[in-house]
Amino acid sequence: MKLKEVFSISGKPGLFVIVSGNKMPFIVEQVDETKKRIPVFAKDRIVSLSDISIYTEEDDVPLGIVMEAIREKHAGAEVDEKAVCANANTLKEFMMTAYPSYDKDRVHNGDIKKLVKWYNILIKAGMETFIDKEEEVTAEA
Repeated sequence: MKLKEVFSISGKPGLFVIVSGNKMPFIVEQVDETKKRIPVFAKDRIVSLSDISIYTEEDDVPLGIVMEAIREKHAGAEVDEKAVCANANTLKEFMMTAYPSYDKDRVHNGDIKKLVKWYNILIKAGMETFIDKEEEVTAEA
């Protein structure tokens, strides 16, 4: 599974992959252990995780690069969501250790919570890397 194959749907919790995409509605399946399938219509806002970026002090950074930094800091293990999301200070401390150059004014606590939830969902689903080869070349340049 690649990050560009995983989607977030506005108003629906969790992450999804497209199972059937020939006609409307698309059929998507949750990435978590439930594997629940639901239809997605044209009115639903669906976004690939590879199209999402995080504000930093210099420029926007693709979500995959930030998630890869978290994976490296935690040795590929899940993040303790309850401890990290306990209060605003622990959320900010988590981001400072995971990706220190994030923009403290534009990245809100809710964004960090969602990042932690998504990271854990993808780690549980067996995702081993969050960066495609194309993103690696872009990040190094």
